[in-house]
Amino acid sequence: MAQTHSVADAWRKSARCETHNCVEVAERADAVAIRNSSVPDAQLAFAHPAWAAFISGVRAGQFDLQ
Repeated sequence: MAQTHSVADAWRKSARCETHNCVEVAERADAVAIRNSSVPDAQLAFAHPAWAAFISGVRAGQFDLQ
């Protein structure tokens, strides 16, 4: 799903990010977009159900390193 960012996108990043190289997230009407703050034109977009499943897995520890 190729999309470019627009002025209307509300990009946000973790308060824990202390560098200029952070993951940013923008919620759109049709998808959730993510990007590296140091490369803002390179983005990935995920449908809302896919993003919700990913966040659920993160919260459940599914991706924790053992």
